[in-house]
Amino acid sequence: MEAVTEPTTDRTALLATAMSSVAVAEEAAVSVAALDLDSGESAGYGDGTFDTASIVKADILATLLLQAQDAGRHLTAQERTYAAAMIGNSDNDSASALWRIIGGADGLNAANRRFGLTATVGGDGTLWGLTQTTAADQLMLLKQVFGDDSELSGASRSYLQGLMGQIAEDQDWGVSAAADGSAWALKNGWLPRSTTGLWDVNSIGRVTAGGDTCLVAVLSNGHTTKEQGILLVEAAARAAVSVLTDATTPAAEAEASASDRG
Repeated sequence: MEAVTEPTTDRTALLATAMSSVAVAEEAAVSVAALDLDSGESAGYGDGTFDTASIVKADILATLLLQAQDAGRHLTAQERTYAAAMIGNSDNDSASALWRIIGGADGLNAANRRFGLTATVGGDGTLWGLTQTTAADQLMLLKQVFGDDSELSGASRSYLQGLMGQIAEDQDWGVSAAADGSAWALKNGWLPRSTTGLWDVNSIGRVTAGGDTCLVAVLSNGHTTKEQGILLVEAAARAAVSVLTDATTPAAEAEASASDRG
């Protein structure tokens, strides 16, 4: 009997189709990268480099934890205070303090090379929010935080995951919109650019939907308001998670149809 090859589903093509129904303002741009940790299925949409705004705070803490591991030490009480405020409340002063501790862009870039981020460059001087990144790189960072194959120890990953799961209520937006319950962990970023008056709005994190655990990174810019950016980011996150977790795909339907025909 001839072996039957299981049909493969092009999740990236499905995401492109799903995104075609998402309203994107003419001056705006969006890029998405997502991975189902349970099935291994992934999808991407859009490309280009974006300002991180405050999502870089997850990267700053991951860098600090990696440096502490290398030094064989635990975070100090002050560092933990900064970390909790930086992630939970997106506190900028705490981020600036930890940015100095990790060595600024040089420290971030060195850690990111070990994390496997290939297109992320730390912001100049004290401008950590202008770190440049891609959705694919942010997905790689999420894999370091939430996956098992990581430069970070289990304790470091659990610590960062815990903080990302305790975001202030007024910042519970973004990729969490794609979760079908309360199981999410995220870091959002938003920044009005002084040169254009337009907003960068980003969201990265882990959500549970359809019984699966998904990592999602959505980067966007060119919004006239923060609220407009949030709507786009949430729509993109829902689209990405839906194509990763929906069992009723065109390939599955074709297989079922062929089976029905005997």
